Amino acid sequence: MSEQIKAEELATRLGSEHPPFILDVRTSEEHSAWKIPTSFNIPVAELSNRFDEIPQNREIVVHCATGARSKQAFDILSNIGYNILELSGGMQAWSQVYDTANLNIGRTNVIQVRRRAKGCLSYIIGNDGIAFVVDPSSDVEVYEQLAASHHWHISHIFDTHLHADHLSGARILADRTGATIHLNPADAFDFPYERLNDGDRFALPGGIVLDISILNTPGHTEGSTTFCIGQKALLTGDTLFIDGVGRPDLAERAEEFARNLYRSLTKRLLPTGDDVLVLPAHYGETVEVRHEELVGATIGQLLKNLKPLSYSEPEFIRWASAAASDRPPNYVEIVHANMGRPRLSYEELKNLELGPNQCAVGA
Repeated sequence: MSEQIKAEELATRLGSEHPPFILDVRTSEEHSAWKIPTSFNIPVAELSNRFDEIPQNREIVVHCATGARSKQAFDILSNIGYNILELSGGMQAWSQVYDTANLNIGRTNVIQVRRRAKGCLSYIIGNDGIAFVVDPSSDVEVYEQLAASHHWHISHIFDTHLHADHLSGARILADRTGATIHLNPADAFDFPYERLNDGDRFALPGGIVLDISILNTPGHTEGSTTFCIGQKALLTGDTLFIDGVGRPDLAERAEEFARNLYRSLTKRLLPTGDDVLVLPAHYGETVEVRHEELVGATIGQLLKNLKPLSYSEPEFIRWASAAASDRPPNYVEIVHANMGRPRLSYEELKNLELGPNQCAVGA
């Protein structure tokens, strides 16, 4: 029997000082489509001819889709002396891993919830018995458990935009908690919700000065919305990432969306101040995620690191428009479901959302 490591433990070790070497023994096509960041791919059928590509002085974690091929690779490598563990459950288990990082603003706790296999980020913001949730995934028990552990009641739920890469958990979480859903009507939704307006403010109790104010920031979608937390942090959804900016979400309107995105960035987000922290809804495969450290960056850091933020409006529109493409078929179905018009079963939709997000234009 192989020695195994659970996906949750692997997540804590990625980005550490001495991370393991991740060996993916699926096919190259599977690896290209969806992978664990930093993983190295050698299909199991090629393994015996490529031992020289595997380091001998590091711990190896081998994985495949669900476990059959990684067991074969474990036997081969352990028999010749490699220090090796097998990822229990493979990519299927990795797809269920969530972890968190915390930011305190006064007495208020902002918890960043990371869905590691998709690079999805969501937030629960709480104080004095009440919590707001922003961009929840469909695995709503994650937010219920976090709220319960802090003795918070979830009262308000927000989505920053109409998501295409993953199922929103807003309606499920509202049904289970009695919370109110708040959405920007510039994106289309066919279910009851409270309309967000630019300048709305949602205050947490407890006598502290902390409001969640709204910035309408169209570009990725028409209804993209940024939430400003106490003038200290921005929940930017898919408008601004730490490794890029939002991809114009409709190829047939790419120039229009790119122009809106440029103006949202330059007139609404970047002027908020160099020290304001950007907390996005996604991160890409090049972003190193560290245990209990926020995925985020200040406006000042992003102005230095993201070249497109220095482009003129015409340059930005040409650049962003060129990166726009039609939504993949699975995204089309997820969008329909998130609008309230599902055409597939919930189980089919959950399978469609497996894989990485494709919402950014990299810098």
